[in-house]
Amino acid sequence: MHRRRSGGGKVVAETTSAVTLTGASYPAVHYIPLSDVDQALVELTSSHTYCSYKGEAPYYSIVTPEKKIADAVWFYEEPFEAVGAIAGRVAFYPSTLRSPPRPSPTDGPARGWSGFPFDTPLHPCAQPGTHLIRTRLCERRTEMTELTLEEVEAYVLGVCFKTGPPERIGVETEWLVQDHHNPLLPISVDRLNAALTPIEATGALPGGSRLTREPGGQLQLSSPPALSLGACVEMMTADLAVLRTTVEQADLALVGRGLDPYREPPRVLDHPRYRAMESFFDREGPWGRDMMRRTASVQINLACGEDSRGISGYRSRWELAHRIGPVLVAAFANSPIQDGWPTGWLSSRQDVWSRMDAGRTRPPLYHSDPRVAWTRYALDAQVMCIPGALNGDWSAPSGLTFRAWLRGVPELRPPTLADLDDHLSALFPPVRPHGWLELRMTDAQNGDDWVVPTALAATLLNDTVAADAAYAATEPLCRDSQRPVPSHDVWLRAARTGLDDQDLAKAARACFAAADSALAVPGAPAVLRHALTDFAERYTERSRSPAHDHLDALRRT
Repeated sequence: MHRRRSGGGKVVAETTSAVTLTGASYPAVHYIPLSDVDQALVELTSSHTYCSYKGEAPYYSIVTPEKKIADAVWFYEEPFEAVGAIAGRVAFYPSTLRSPPRPSPTDGPARGWSGFPFDTPLHPCAQPGTHLIRTRLCERRTEMTELTLEEVEAYVLGVCFKTGPPERIGVETEWLVQDHHNPLLPISVDRLNAALTPIEATGALPGGSRLTREPGGQLQLSSPPALSLGACVEMMTADLAVLRTTVEQADLALVGRGLDPYREPPRVLDHPRYRAMESFFDREGPWGRDMMRRTASVQINLACGEDSRGISGYRSRWELAHRIGPVLVAAFANSPIQDGWPTGWLSSRQDVWSRMDAGRTRPPLYHSDPRVAWTRYALDAQVMCIPGALNGDWSAPSGLTFRAWLRGVPELRPPTLADLDDHLSALFPPVRPHGWLELRMTDAQNGDDWVVPTALAATLLNDTVAADAAYAATEPLCRDSQRPVPSHDVWLRAARTGLDDQDLAKAARACFAAADSALAVPGAPAVLRHALTDFAERYTERSRSPAHDHLDALRRT
């Protein structure tokens, strides 16, 4: 008899009728009958994900008088025929368990970029079982089983690099919030709260995006993952229109710039995580505060890709995302001014990032398998915070890496899976694997120009012909034959001089041309191609970026 339990907490489910789902060589996931789950402890949510191999998955939250764990349980009402045995059965997200199973690319959700789980497993195989499975809910996150190095590696394999067909696309747009009449005026928390009240109710945004706030009062709108570029842009456009109208009614404006050119806002989020983050960055200078309070970006979220060696495989997509990264920095640089003066950088936001903790802001050292590179990066990065009581100090000991924490530190509790999740979310390289690839290097853009980097990046990675062209175009940016990605110096050149750099200008024009050709095919939304070509004519073909417009305006004043 096999028994899996989690010491302490309520029993959520107990069964002897599990179906075990396996795939490739990855650990099994148990699906148990819904009838064997305590119905008083689960609540159906509105979240759904789609798996190319199993079908549509709704979610339950686990609810007790003490806590609620959103989207902790998933199931398939009508799974595809190959896995029909899991119909009507549920599986639990690993971090809700006292003794969590090792996560796997074959099943289970990795948290989606807009708060929705994201499910893209490999081919599964379902087998019935008769062993007893008892699942208990952890009452406190610190009670979860401590991690081993093997479990960390398995988590990175199965959750950070979720593999499957490269279909899903999402975008996160960040915005500075300014007074409509006076951009120098600070915006109080009370004023921002009042302005956003009409759209903070569930369902207020028609595209389903999630609205959140950054530490300095910036707003972030995160789209749900979409099955096409056109659908992604449509959802964000609809939700952004509602957000803009709402803030304009409060005499506020959404401003798309990579760095606030005038103000140094106070930190408005007082959660202990942000207090610990600020304290961590303060050890090295003011750059962390600038990042937290003054910056904004466009973040493009693309599926990791298949577990293959081809252009649609996660290895190639990871590499290409890094190769086009400096191109995106240079082409969309939009932050040349700070405190009212030119900084000498076209993307001052990228300059800020370059001056912060290199072990969490620069790309990982190259390795032919990005999972190995990311595991080493995560283990060797310093721990920023150690969660505890909400009114406590979450600051981590200075210099503590996650690897050292795993090995044991006197008078410090061992890390848990929840701590690993927190640690991974506090790493900020230009490309971050989150179950998908999060491209984080692009400055926030004016008006609706966020569409252009979204369309460009998604097309270059998802269209095989465009991907080949982009790979060739970025070859001059990768001088080291043993390391086929740009060096740190290339990233700095992109941020400082933009398309004045001839190699970057040539690569940018070739990437825009490749994306334009891919979007010229029948069925592609014409509005996307128009946005791309219009931007290229205004900027890329002239070796300019939006930053030059701001510098020109400053010279005229």
